[in-house]
Amino acid sequence: MRRQRILIVDDHEVVRLGLRALLDRHPDFEVVGEASTADEAVVRTLDRRPDVVVMDIRLPGGTGIDACERIVAQAPECKVIMLTSYAEDEMLFSAIRAGAAGYVLKQIGSEDLVRAIETIGRGEALLDPALTSRVFAEVRRAAVAAEAAAFAELTPQELNVLSGISSGKTNRKIAETLHLSPGTVRNYVSNILSKLNVSNRAEAAAYAVENRLSVLLEGGSG
Repeated sequence: MRRQRILIVDDHEVVRLGLRALLDRHPDFEVVGEASTADEAVVRTLDRRPDVVVMDIRLPGGTGIDACERIVAQAPECKVIMLTSYAEDEMLFSAIRAGAAGYVLKQIGSEDLVRAIETIGRGEALLDPALTSRVFAEVRRAAVAAEAAAFAELTPQELNVLSGISSGKTNRKIAETLHLSPGTVRNYVSNILSKLNVSNRAEAAAYAVENRLSVLLEGGSG
């Protein structure tokens, strides 16, 4: 089996030497070069065509995130793993958006780093366990924001009426539940159809289910 070709990118020579010494001991790894700046990282990647780039985030002349984005765009077959001392959420999500296949902290043990590189080399994504909960929290926050945005133009009462529509209730039943007159409910239904740009109650109900109105309302009541 062909050995994984690895490029090491870090502005500290001692770190590069330590990583090279570690990775050179692995029979399935071949360190094909080093770089100390963001620009060098891109140039060496395009020249040496490594399978995996192990990259620090803080680099002279640009960030590792900038270099990662350029590498992914110009050499998509190459996988970038960010190896950093920084656990800030902003850097983590910026790296993910830039196309990094992995993000691990420098506090990681040598054996875990080797396994991380092997994982990335197989085409899998990897995230330091210490950061996993942050990613799930951000994904959930984004999902909630998307759910809310889908109904941003509706008033709270219109949301309640739409909930009744999605449950298959008639205008009269909705009126009884919300203590409104049937005429008022009809007006609400008309406004809802207009705001959601749908033609009828069935389409409005489908829209509510698709965009998880019930989850949004449960979150608001909690």
